[in-house]
Amino acid sequence: MTAIQTCVLRVRDLTKTYRSAGEQISVLRGVNLDVAAGERVALSGESGSGKSTLLHLIAGLDAADSGEIKLGDDIINKLPDAGRAALRRDRLGLVFQQFNLIPSLTVADNLAFQSRIAGRHDATWQAELAERLGLAGLLARYPEQLSGGQQQRVAIGRALAIKPRFLLADEPTGNLDEATADDVIALTNDLVARSGCGFLMVTHSARLAAMLDRRVTLHAGLIA
Repeated sequence: MTAIQTCVLRVRDLTKTYRSAGEQISVLRGVNLDVAAGERVALSGESGSGKSTLLHLIAGLDAADSGEIKLGDDIINKLPDAGRAALRRDRLGLVFQQFNLIPSLTVADNLAFQSRIAGRHDATWQAELAERLGLAGLLARYPEQLSGGQQQRVAIGRALAIKPRFLLADEPTGNLDEATADDVIALTNDLVARSGCGFLMVTHSARLAAMLDRRVTLHAGLIA
C-alpha cells in the first residue's frame, strides 16, 4: 500500500479464543492487516487457521476478544448489534460458498435485494453489473433455473450492487470448476477496480490468489 492510497480496512492486534471440550483454543493471536481502497487481497492458510473467523469478525458477525477492526471511520468491534447490522447492510458486501440467494425472487430481484433494503438502489449500476456478469439475459429466471456458476455471479452482483466500501469473500469459488472459478474471480477483480472498494478473499488456491494484488497467509494465529 503506497502513501497515496486510502486504507479502508485496518485490523490491529486482533485476538479470538474459543472454548472447546473444556479448554481454551486461541484461533487469532494478534492479527494485523491493512487493505487499501481498490486493493484486492487473498487470505490463505491451512484448514483451521482462523481465516473464516477473521472474516466473520470483520463483518461483525462475531465478537473479538481484544484488538480493533476499523472500516473507514467506524470501529466495527465497538459498534452495537444494530450498528454492525447497518454496516453489513450499507457498506459491506459478503460472498460465501453458499450463495444464499432467495429462491422465491428472480435474478433481477436477488441482485437488487440488498441495495433496496439499504436505500442505495442504482438501476444503472445494477444493469452494468448484470451485463458484465453475463446475467442480462437471465434476469427473469429463478435461482433453481441457474447453474452453480450463474448463481455465484448473482451473489457477487448482489454484494457489489450497494457499491460497498469493502467486499469479503470466503472461498467464493469452492463449488465451481476451475475454468468458471477463474472467470468469476477475473470479473470480480474488474468490478472491484471499477467500484473502488477493498476486497479480501479467503482461498486455498494459489492460482486464484495470484490473480489478486497481494497474498497474505494466516499461520499460528498471526498474519505471516
